Amino acid sequence: MGMGMPSRRGFFPMAHAQSDDLRPSEEVLAWVKEVSAPFRGTTLKLATESTPPSNAINSQLKQYFEEASGMTVEIEVLPLEQVLQKLTLDIASQLGTYDLYYIDQSWAAFTARDVFDPREQLADKPDLAMPDWKVEDFLPALVDGIARYEDRLVGVPYDIPIFIMMYRKDIWEEMGFQAPTSLEEYYEQAKAITDAKGPDLYGATGQMKSGHYSLECDWTAWLWGHGGSIFNADGKFSGNDDRGLEAMEYWDRLFKTMPPGVTGWTWDGQGQSIAQGVAASMMSWGEFFPYFDDPSATKVSGLMEAVRCPPPKNPLRTVVETGFGEIPGVGHQGGSSLAVSRNSKNPDAAWIFRQWATSYDTQVLITALGGGTGPTRTAVYDDPRIVARNRVGPGTTRHLNVVRETIANDMGSEPDLPEWAELSNDTIPV
Repeated sequence: MGMGMPSRRGFFPMAHAQSDDLRPSEEVLAWVKEVSAPFRGTTLKLATESTPPSNAINSQLKQYFEEASGMTVEIEVLPLEQVLQKLTLDIASQLGTYDLYYIDQSWAAFTARDVFDPREQLADKPDLAMPDWKVEDFLPALVDGIARYEDRLVGVPYDIPIFIMMYRKDIWEEMGFQAPTSLEEYYEQAKAITDAKGPDLYGATGQMKSGHYSLECDWTAWLWGHGGSIFNADGKFSGNDDRGLEAMEYWDRLFKTMPPGVTGWTWDGQGQSIAQGVAASMMSWGEFFPYFDDPSATKVSGLMEAVRCPPPKNPLRTVVETGFGEIPGVGHQGGSSLAVSRNSKNPDAAWIFRQWATSYDTQVLITALGGGTGPTRTAVYDDPRIVARNRVGPGTTRHLNVVRETIANDMGSEPDLPEWAELSNDTIPV
């Protein structure tokens, strides 16, 4: 998370986009100032992973909120596993150390009763509601896949890292390849590149560190891509059935096309293997893409191409064929929600901040300044300020149409059950 430590979908520094036209709306800030009058002097606390939204808000945008609101916002940026530890302790102690929670989609079930459903706050405090801030404006697939547990919303979709395919178009052209149209073709192309150019350049790369959540994320993409599932309809583990074993056989073959260090890498090492020219392709978090386009930080600026992952080899299982709401799809999503803690001593002030942080205006600024993130609101993708950055360079948005298509067509979501945070972070990866 951040420079110098492994980051879930976002090891990269802030993109240095031109910010001449990237200032918060005066109308939005006027609303913040007016509605925050009773809360001036309040301090709000959030522990979060290093993601484009959190980085952009913390380094470039929260100053505007603080000036308008008279509040102070303290944001701790930590590795994902430390965020989980702090959140778990805060819920267990009920101390309300944190007013806002960053909730990874895999934690939604066990946090659901300890946060406010945003629809409650909208209904109970209409005088604090931001004009035109609407839950229905968030992409429905993200509300269901990230923020919903049973009949509750744990928060609102905050970011949406999702698996897309990224590859070196110069290498693909040199080899006479087109973007793969099947998982088997992806393997064959990766093997051909490794055979021709290894050990200087490998065809594929991964995030396969034992005991780390990144390994589980990699596994599910291949599992779902072969028509398998983590659980069956009876709630039994099904990763070792025929389709699960077929996926493992494929993964084992693909592993042989990757750099030797891959079993020690989380997403950070995987991304750096592309950035430093060690590997030619990966299926991983779309948030990496703008970093690759930064010539001051990588060796591949302008050389990468983004496309949807190849389609699954076998038919995807339906939700009724899986367990605990699992949604198979080759585009593994690792999204998060921004939530207000029920233990917060300042829930109304935190609600104001959450509305501002997830508003249309702020999402545009996050996407343009932070780079990488897939907006969670539908219309942000087509905002002129986002479209204008659809070009090679730091903070590019030229991958976002692929992200949007992946959300709509390929998105895979992990099961929803209270034990899933432990199973996905500790049990399965070991």
